[in-house]
This record gives sequence, C-alpha cells and structure tokens, in this order.
Amino acid sequence: MADDVTDWREMREFSAVELTKSFVLSWGMASESLLIDLDLFLRPDHAFYEKPRPAEKACFRPAFLEFPYCSSIKSNADTGGSQSVSEAVEALTHGAIAGLRRVGEGHYEITGEFGQVEIDAERPILRLKGPVA
Repeated sequence: MADDVTDWREMREFSAVELTKSFVLSWGMASESLLIDLDLFLRPDHAFYEKPRPAEKACFRPAFLEFPYCSSIKSNADTGGSQSVSEAVEALTHGAIAGLRRVGEGHYEITGEFGQVEIDAERPILRLKGPVA
C-alpha cells in the first residue's frame, strides 16, 4: 500500500501554503463534513499572501480544512470504546500541524501536537475565511 500514500505537498489543494507552520484551532462537524479551523501559513506565491506587518513574522490567514462526507475519525487518544464521529471530534484538541497524508482512497492521516487522527472522507477542501482585510 506504500504506493497509495500521498503527502500533502503533492495535493493541489495545498499549493502555496505550509501546513507544518499552520495551527489547528478547533475541530467540528457540519452536516456530514469534518471542519478543521486553522491559522494557515501562506507562502509568498499564494494569491492572498500579504507582506507581514512589522510585529508579524509570516503571513497567516484564518481558514477551514473541510473533509466532506466524513464517515469515521480515529485518534491515538481514543480510549478504545465505541464513539460516534461527533464524539470523536469533541475529544480532539488544538495544536501545531506536523503532517497530512492520504493513505488510500478516502483515507487520510493528520498529525501534530493533538496526536494522530485518521479520517475516512472525500478529498479535502481548503478554504480561506471571509475577505482579506
């Protein structure tokens, strides 16, 4: 199955961003989609990149990472009991992102200060929030 592993850097959704410098603020469910609230690091070649202000070191923008039709979530923090997707999401914490990869059709792993989270869902969608001021 190693041939079926795709690192986030190879996915078109993540061009011109740096996930490993981004931060998960919260996790939630909306309809059947997993929504991850992010402070997203934009690289200079991103269309919405702005030069950081003097007090800032980089360009960060609020964003959502959406996994549509999420059918399963497992965390290395799971207690082993049977949990619904909503219960699993409520137990997840925030933190810096270390990596994201697709490990098979419809199966993703995201790792970071919050642990390792396995997600069964459709291809992720990355969206910046609101207008850039």
